[in-house]
Amino acid sequence: MRGAVFAALTATMGNLLQGWDNATIAGAVLYIKKEFELETRPTIEGLILAMSLIGATVITTFSGPVSDMLGRRPMLIISSVLYFLSGLVMFWSPNVFILLLGRLLDGFGVGLAVTLVPIYISETAPSEIRGQLNTLPQFTGSGGMFLSYCMVFGMSLMDSPSWRLMLGVLSLPSLAYLVLTVFYMPESPRWLVSKGRMAEAKQVLQRLRGREDITGEMALLVEGLSSGGNTSIQEYVIGAENEESTLDKNQIRLYGPEQGQSWIARPVAGQSSLAMASRYGSVAHQSTTLMDPLVQLFGSVHENLPQKGSMLFPNFGSMFNAGDNHTKNENWDIESPYRHGGGPEDYASDDGAADADDNPTSPFLSRRTSAMERDGHPPPSGGSTLNMGRNSSLFQPNGTDMVTSMDIGGGWQLAWKYTEKGERGKSEGELKRMFLKQEGAVASRHGSILSMPGGDVSEEGQLVQAAALVSQSVLHLKDAKEQPQIDPDMFKPSAAATRRASWMELFEPGVKHALIVGMGLQILQQFSGINGVLYYTPQILEQAGVEVLLSNIGIGSDSASLLISTLTTLLMLPAIAVAMRLMDISGRRFLLLNTLPVLIASLIVLVISNMNEMGAVLHATFSTVSVVVYFCSFVMGFGPVPNILCSEIFPTRVRGLCIAVCSLTFWIGDIIVTYSLPGLLSSIGLAGVFGIYAIVCSIAWFFVFLKVPETKGMPLEVISEFFNVGARQAASATED
Repeated sequence: MRGAVFAALTATMGNLLQGWDNATIAGAVLYIKKEFELETRPTIEGLILAMSLIGATVITTFSGPVSDMLGRRPMLIISSVLYFLSGLVMFWSPNVFILLLGRLLDGFGVGLAVTLVPIYISETAPSEIRGQLNTLPQFTGSGGMFLSYCMVFGMSLMDSPSWRLMLGVLSLPSLAYLVLTVFYMPESPRWLVSKGRMAEAKQVLQRLRGREDITGEMALLVEGLSSGGNTSIQEYVIGAENEESTLDKNQIRLYGPEQGQSWIARPVAGQSSLAMASRYGSVAHQSTTLMDPLVQLFGSVHENLPQKGSMLFPNFGSMFNAGDNHTKNENWDIESPYRHGGGPEDYASDDGAADADDNPTSPFLSRRTSAMERDGHPPPSGGSTLNMGRNSSLFQPNGTDMVTSMDIGGGWQLAWKYTEKGERGKSEGELKRMFLKQEGAVASRHGSILSMPGGDVSEEGQLVQAAALVSQSVLHLKDAKEQPQIDPDMFKPSAAATRRASWMELFEPGVKHALIVGMGLQILQQFSGINGVLYYTPQILEQAGVEVLLSNIGIGSDSASLLISTLTTLLMLPAIAVAMRLMDISGRRFLLLNTLPVLIASLIVLVISNMNEMGAVLHATFSTVSVVVYFCSFVMGFGPVPNILCSEIFPTRVRGLCIAVCSLTFWIGDIIVTYSLPGLLSSIGLAGVFGIYAIVCSIAWFFVFLKVPETKGMPLEVISEFFNVGARQAASATED
């Protein structure tokens, strides 16, 4: 875990520099206006502020696709270089045109950081703390703002404040960012897997997780290469398999990602809350007809979660690791194990498994010869004797949680099932990938209503009821007539990676559904007014009369407004810390629904205080408190959550493209708000501007309630599968 936290902290240096720049330009523009006589030229003033946004918008249009080709890490290194160069150019600026060039370069750096940091963190963080780590950009951004405001406030007390020095200091922390990204930040393991660089991905993932056993998560990353367009929700009762187990016609065999792991499962129907939500909607929201079925589907996952443990289903996990304890084999390359002349028995031996870590030809899937096959009988029709490579640690006997090879985060487990199609030896078998989640209580195999017809699968143990997201696996298995063989092309990360993601894939139902959520959140976030208020906080507070509060201690109006801005950003930090704590406990949706009303209330207070005559001190007090509450509420919900969700809800193959689209929406909205605010302030005043923002926040609340699902604790690949299922539900509801 320490590796993932350090990687996230390194990446969020880019957001610290963004916050630094936002606060610096907000203070420096007070002095830029005086030097270049911009008081009567609000268009040029707005352009100086908006040029950074224009640069961010331009580079965002291709940053996602380019990062899919080159990687996340190289693009963040480029971002640090652009930050450094922009600081030098702005420090030199002899005229407004060179200043605009520096702001453009700065925008390039900002655009890369804002677009790619959430992707990088989501792709490297464990699902249980992904929300917490993805709130770090908000924290470091606000921390950068605080440090910058302290610097600008200190300079404002000088006889001749230098705005060039204020802006040029950006180059110093940029150098630290460059060093950290070059020497200490690993590449995203999901990106490495998508390019078929399995050995590197394995090393990086082990470093990020701080453990050797990462089999299940590596398998998850490989399965994430598929889009899962035909995902279905199924229900099973599952029990561990032993050597005496046999299958009847109502049972299937499931396989885990370790040597010797298999279970017996019986399909059931009508008992899983997840499956019921898929058919009828979440129990908690069945009466809300306008609510997106996707929201109800995600809600069913979180309605009855257990309260204890990072591994949410310890009994489920331990049962799912009841296989024999074989020697570890962690190789993930695609060559067949038989190419050197060895047969499956040679490969399955303990000696072969022991040497597998150093053998680049070891496969991901290995064939296990069952007791039935050793006696000369074919495998049952309901399953195959396919088995997944390597074993992991079992749960400790005392019940303490341990990460297992099947655990992929948030109580989800990874397994496969194999079914034969047509006559054996003449047709190709079908391998299905299953994301399993326990539902209901664990039951004994003896005398339980969950006991499988046809006899128990073992004399002792437990059965669990589980819901499964089932889709075609990216792994491929062919069954030979005489000797079962593993096809060399069975495991095909390179094949999935060589085919570039197409813009047409954005129109697939699940991806399109996710884009609506992501783009809607981004545009509503910008039109809630945050960046307009942020850039113009000193001027807004100055117009509100905050200098009255500090006039008695001899601080001028410019310095007073900067000091208030400094204190405001300082108060934002504990608010973000609270959000970090709640992001993976209460959830993203919860924070949005509960902070948006506070935003609305603070904006209404600002409208009332600016529409009614009141004393200068009272007016300044109301304005200052409302702005502080606005900022603190924003950074707890509407600030971090849209970027977090956008980094979570898209499939791996098209994540870069989709993030580019959402980021482009973000920056276009930012430009519109920032560039239009000076004109709005002069035409309708503060009251009118805040009234518009309050209306937008109200619309945002209804959008979140009806359209935005809860994704806390769920693996990225599971989230994208849910969007596929939810999109089909929404389409069916529309047809009906």
